[in-house]
Amino acid sequence: MIFPIKAKKEAKVTNSFDVEKDYHSSANTDALCVHHLDIALTVDFSTQQLSGSVTLFFNRKRAQSVLIIDGRDLFIDQVTDLNGQPLDYDCEDVNPTLGQRWLIEVGMLNTQVVVHYHTSPKAQGLQWLNAQQTLGKQLPYLFSQSQPINARSWLPLQDSPKARVTFNATIKVPLGLRAVMSANNNPIMPEDGIFTFSMDKPIPTHLLAIAVGDLAFKETGPRSGIYTESGMLEAAVNEFEDTESMLLVAESLLGPYAWSRYDMIVLPPSFPFGGMENPMLAFMTPTLIAGDKSLVSTVAHELAHSWTGNLVSNATWRDLWLNEGFTTYFTNRIVEAVYGKEQAELEWVIEFGRLQEEMQSMPLIDQTLPANVQHRDPNLAFNRFTYDKASMFVHELESRLGRAAFDAFLIRYVNHFAFTAITTEMFVDYAKQTLLVEHGDKITINELSEWIYGQGLPAWFVGPTSTSFDKVDLALAQFISGTAASELCVKQWRVHHWQYFLSKLPLIVSQAMLLDLDEVFSFTGHHNAEIACDWYRVAIRNLFDPVLPALTKYLCKIGRGKFVRPLFIELQIAGYHLELKAIYTQARPSYHPSLQVQLDSLLHFDDIKTDI
Repeated sequence: MIFPIKAKKEAKVTNSFDVEKDYHSSANTDALCVHHLDIALTVDFSTQQLSGSVTLFFNRKRAQSVLIIDGRDLFIDQVTDLNGQPLDYDCEDVNPTLGQRWLIEVGMLNTQVVVHYHTSPKAQGLQWLNAQQTLGKQLPYLFSQSQPINARSWLPLQDSPKARVTFNATIKVPLGLRAVMSANNNPIMPEDGIFTFSMDKPIPTHLLAIAVGDLAFKETGPRSGIYTESGMLEAAVNEFEDTESMLLVAESLLGPYAWSRYDMIVLPPSFPFGGMENPMLAFMTPTLIAGDKSLVSTVAHELAHSWTGNLVSNATWRDLWLNEGFTTYFTNRIVEAVYGKEQAELEWVIEFGRLQEEMQSMPLIDQTLPANVQHRDPNLAFNRFTYDKASMFVHELESRLGRAAFDAFLIRYVNHFAFTAITTEMFVDYAKQTLLVEHGDKITINELSEWIYGQGLPAWFVGPTSTSFDKVDLALAQFISGTAASELCVKQWRVHHWQYFLSKLPLIVSQAMLLDLDEVFSFTGHHNAEIACDWYRVAIRNLFDPVLPALTKYLCKIGRGKFVRPLFIELQIAGYHLELKAIYTQARPSYHPSLQVQLDSLLHFDDIKTDI
């Protein structure tokens, strides 16, 4: 049974730190702030390195002669001014999470510096795949993942959401491969292997992205298309054919789309996220291709980020909820308009269930919308709580104000902060000047503060429900009371009904009941990655050993953190220690470097990772 966690009666802002400061960057953006990058890189698969240069253009906000930039495991070969004259520089270690800070003597007149460098094969922001690790098995593959602070592992820069940048790039790749970036992408392949890109709108540095591979392209609409390996292209196009419809709905809610095109790249299974909202080229996991469009809400989510996250972004990782809460809410609105109210309700209820589950294991002190990660790894901010509590808050605002009034507030909010990085306190100040003035009879400053700074959920909050789950509750009750799985009425159940069914099973389920479910519904090895993950968690918890071979294949094939992390944790809790190490030994090489680092620590393999 899940017990509600109530917030404190008096919510107070914690002022033991600077709410304006980005604790995850050493950059001196308040004095010298980089605003543009000219990138020139060569991709070398034999050494698994990028090499070349980046020219940093910066504005002077205060008189200071040292430019401070971030790096992690980068090799800087030389720093010069635009005339090629060497500049003095120094490197200082910060810690393993944040990497190094590079201090460059720029004098009092320079506004550009050129950094010549190359990356490490172990850069956490890059994954290099050999040909055998790809779908086509013929050519190698490279892709980046910069969020939250991995851009500094493949680019020397001020790696802070506060330092929004435009960029131009020239990327040289081996002949036969295609390079794409979070910028304008030309489907026509150059003959010399040299690709050029331009992003003329300022973006947060965690949205800098690159991929190189044997990529084909096909349009899904007048301003959208898909890049992926040719063997996956048709399935991806069919799955995501509603992208233009989603775009139109999003524009009706939030105003004109600011980024020209919304292309996607479907990456190999080792991509550690469901999606990443890199502007003009969203990165997607192939686990979304279920064949029935049941998981395309992730496409809607990354699209919604084009407004909340890309256009209006968090200033620090403490403020991540501003990105993810509004975007999760907008996702639900897009799904409702494109796929109907029932599916939107189902997803909202599932979302609330995930939130309740997350709250059971999360320390109460961390249950505020601003993430308390100032002195910790910013990856810890990326959990269901940050996304889903913030989404519940936005849903309640809509409920209090009414949809029409709330939509009017949203579009003004997005327009007001367009191309700006904002803090939690900037949002609160804006709400005080607008929302609370115009709708003070519907929500008070104390209630707003309780949502944002209070721990847990406000005592008055009532979670979403859907009558569509009534049939699942009936089937659950029947099964628990002894009805055979084959006798349950599951006609026209959607993926969300099955997710709900599996999540509501008792913690302890007999081996006979698990075997009955599996024989009737074929959960083990299920083609839908979401259902398979939920089933494996139930099976592991109850020591249902028949799933272990299929579970091993699943964990070796899929590198999406959403699935991988909870399954390894379940194995650990259930006492499958030998099996856990054996599976992780086999699966780890295929995981993204950033996920490897997280899992090594989480599973306490940090001391023996060199052995596996």
